[in-house]
Amino acid sequence: MRKLMIVSLAAAAFSLTACSEAAKEETGEAAEAVADDAAAGAEAAGDAMAEGAEAAAAAAGEVAADAKDAAAEAGAAAKEGTANALDAAGDAAKEAAAEVKK
Repeated sequence: MRKLMIVSLAAAAFSLTACSEAAKEETGEAAEAVADDAAAGAEAAGDAMAEGAEAAAAAAGEVAADAKDAAAEAGAAAKEGTANALDAAGDAAKEAAAEVKK
């Protein structure tokens, strides 16, 4: 009876050890899967950030180009307005001079 109990305890200890090894392997595999998922998520986040930065840079370039165009148009309009004002002032001066001579 004693031998049977010792053999039973030894068998139980062996099966617990075997289960423990399997559990360790499964835990290691699960940890690797979690690490792989985390790495994939980090890579996707990095890609999204890079794409966002590229889009922001492109938008900033477009805004700068639009601002440059608007400034050029405003300068041209101011130049034209000044020329028109000078022409009108010259015409008015000529008319005033003609009136003074009469």
